[in-house]
Order: sequence, then structure tokens, then C-alpha cells
Amino acid sequence: MSERALVLGGGGSSGNAWEIGVIAGLFDIGLDVTEADLIIGTSAGATVAVQITSASPAQLLADILSAAPQPPTGPVGAGGRRVPLKAVSDQMERTSRIIAAAADAADMRRRMGAGALELEAAADGSWQAKWHATVAARLSSPHWPEQTMLITAVDAVSGDPVMFGRHSGVDLVDAVAASMSSGLPYRIGGNTYIDGGYRRNENADLAAGYARVLVLSPFGGRSRHPLDWGMQLASQVDELRAGGSRVETIFPESSVEHLFGTNAMDLSLRPPAAQAGYNQARTLAEQLTEFWR
Repeated sequence: MSERALVLGGGGSSGNAWEIGVIAGLFDIGLDVTEADLIIGTSAGATVAVQITSASPAQLLADILSAAPQPPTGPVGAGGRRVPLKAVSDQMERTSRIIAAAADAADMRRRMGAGALELEAAADGSWQAKWHATVAARLSSPHWPEQTMLITAVDAVSGDPVMFGRHSGVDLVDAVAASMSSGLPYRIGGNTYIDGGYRRNENADLAAGYARVLVLSPFGGRSRHPLDWGMQLASQVDELRAGGSRVETIFPESSVEHLFGTNAMDLSLRPPAAQAGYNQARTLAEQLTEFWR
């Protein structure tokens, strides 16, 4: 078996910040998970994967905590929680209808791709360049790292899962942009792609054959899909353990769950999410030291 794999699941803007906070906190207790033999990044986790292999976790955390304050996204609703922006709520409603109509996971992916292509046909064509520039600005380096990395996506036409890597012939910025395209599709050459989370939100099962697998899941391992589709993290963990892997998972603590989910795209929540991840990681030394080393 190969040794250590780090899996970074999707989770929006606040999920990205929380994962960086966790990794920085682990680094401060002497566990450098950025040296994993394999790093798997999906959606927001794809950005984290690139960031931690080209910049120090401490600097990434400091950048989040020192960023200019962002205005809250959406009004405050019942219970003090923010109501998502219309674009976010519309996307949730649209994808929920697709999930409900799908026969299985493969059918869902094809329907998601078809829906994304319909949105593209109705758009003005400027999104691709803007999204590429946005993603490029978030990455510490535009070059694939030397260590093995997989960035997940889904082919928008066939619905087939795709894994980009250093030898796939795809530019790193394009790979991350495709992995994070949950609405409109992202074009690379003659192909179009949508978010890698439509395969599985963490895609931890891609670490099969690794002795130790550490999974960070901002959404707490949950899935919006029917349980019998096996999309939830628990099914992925079962598959890994059946193959002989030891697996540890890290989820946000219940006291900060409101920072994720429907609020995951709220930029004002990045600093508290990063700080929560950092504080949580500092309590995991005993649990993870023997496992990772």
C-alpha cells in the first residue's frame, strides 16, 4: 500500500477557510499534512489543495484573518441565521429538483450537466474568462505540484467523472475552475465540465490503496442525495476500510455548523470559519499524531 492521503472536500467559501484553518492548526501541533503522498481536492477543496502545496498554512490562515471585512451576505432570518442570496437559493432549488427527478447517481450527473449547458446557452458568454481570472487570483501558484494530486470534475455531456492530475495535459487553473463549476459549465478545449462534487462531495474513495486517509469535510460528511446512491462520506469510508485503509475524518464542530451549508458562499464568514478550524485542529493532537506519523 502507498502511505498517506489527504482528502479535501467541497464546502464553498467558508468551507475553504475552515479547511485552511484546520491544516494550519495541525501544522502548529507538529502535523504537516501538506506532505501527504496523495492530495485529492474537490470543488472548494481543490483550491485548498493547490494553496497548501504552494504556500505555508500559517500564511494562508493569516491572509484570511487579516483580509478586509466583507459585508454579510443576505438578510438575517429566523434564529439569527442569514437568508441565502437569491442566486444561491435558486441554485439549491434547481439542483434539488434535478436530484429528485434522477433515477440514480449517473442519471443525476447527466441531468446536472444538461442543466448547466442550458444555463450556458442563456448566458452572455463572459462567465468563462471571469471565472478563470477569479480562480487564478485565489491560487498561490499556477503550476501543478510535484507530489501526486487529483482534482475532480464531471464531464457535462456524458456525466462521467474526471480526475485531473499533473500528467493530464490540463492547466492547473483550468482544472480547479472546472472542479468548482457548480452552476455554469467550464470549457477546457472541446470539453465542458461541472463541479467534482457531483461525483461525491469528498471523493475520498479515490484514495483506495493508501494506508492512511485523512478526510476534511466542511459539510460534515452529509449528502443531499438518497442514501442508497452511496454518495455520503460514510459509504466512501466503508469502501476504504474494506480495502485495508485506516481512515480519520474531521468535521466542523456543531457549534459552528451555521457557518456552512446554505451560508457557505458568505465571504464575511471566512475569518470565523478559519479560526474555528484552527482552534478545532489544536485539540486533535492525541487523536491524529499516531495515525498520521
